[in-house]
Amino acid sequence: MEKDIRLNKFIAEAGICSRRDADVLITDGRVTVNGSVATQGMKVSDQDTVCVNGKAIKRKSAKVILAFYKPEGVVCTERDAHARVKIGDIVDYPERVTYAGRLDKDSEGLILLTNDGDLINSLMKGSNRHEKEYIVKTDRPVTEGFLEAMSQGVYLRELDVTTRPCTVEQIGKYTFRIILTQGLNRQIRRMCAEQNMKVVSLKRIRVANIELGNLKKGSFRELSPQETEGLMHILEK
Repeated sequence: MEKDIRLNKFIAEAGICSRRDADVLITDGRVTVNGSVATQGMKVSDQDTVCVNGKAIKRKSAKVILAFYKPEGVVCTERDAHARVKIGDIVDYPERVTYAGRLDKDSEGLILLTNDGDLINSLMKGSNRHEKEYIVKTDRPVTEGFLEAMSQGVYLRELDVTTRPCTVEQIGKYTFRIILTQGLNRQIRRMCAEQNMKVVSLKRIRVANIELGNLKKGSFRELSPQETEGLMHILEK
């Protein structure tokens, strides 16, 4: 394995969290190296004893990526003790994996789970513009004016930001398909609300090159070698 890497990368490659979250752990004094409290920017190797919250961690030799169909009502969190159902309550996998990108509690569909902190960081970084595709059902008929407004970008008053232009296609009287390249908090719901539309159901069917396919709610599968290779190629762009 690679020697003398930055501590936040070591923690990410152990599958604990993203590099950004690892920096927070280090700042909070929750990381030690060889018994001493760690500092930002320090480098470590596999010969060092790195502990997070008092528990020794090691980098993963094999990277795992799973496609998971998150049902409605399941929360993307590892920290909220009050969440009724978390992803970790459903996914029983021998390696510790965590989500690379979120879906809100009321939405369903594809989430990628992995022990690769770098992959998590890349997928969750909005500036990388990775595509995410959704099928959305609304409470009112979809119109040409609605599709045009959504595709051009919508000003979200609550967040004081205008969404990026995106691809939107009507597929039913009350249903449309949308492809985003950013992941603002409850973005599609907020975009629809600005057009006086309410989201009745929202399902993510694709992340980058990975498709939900025929996965059943609450189930998961390992990516094929071809899917993994394609995903890595996209992330390297």
